[in-house]
Amino acid sequence: SDAGKLLVVPMDGSHWLSMRQVVEKLTERGHKVVVLIPEVSWQMKTTQAYMVKIHPVSYTLEELDGSL
Repeated sequence: SDAGKLLVVPMDGSHWLSMRQVVEKLTERGHKVVVLIPEVSWQMKTTQAYMVKIHPVSYTLEELDGSL
């Protein structure tokens, strides 16, 4: 089968925990995956498993924590 190219713009938190497994499996199967993550995040980090692009945000980690 042909591999595809995917751009993933995930939500932080539990949404990302589920999506990360899907992204890793897609990469293992030969798909080119780019994950766009904010520079301030609870759980999204850079990795060698897939390409990560980081975008700037206007909030701090403390503000993110306070949004709960």
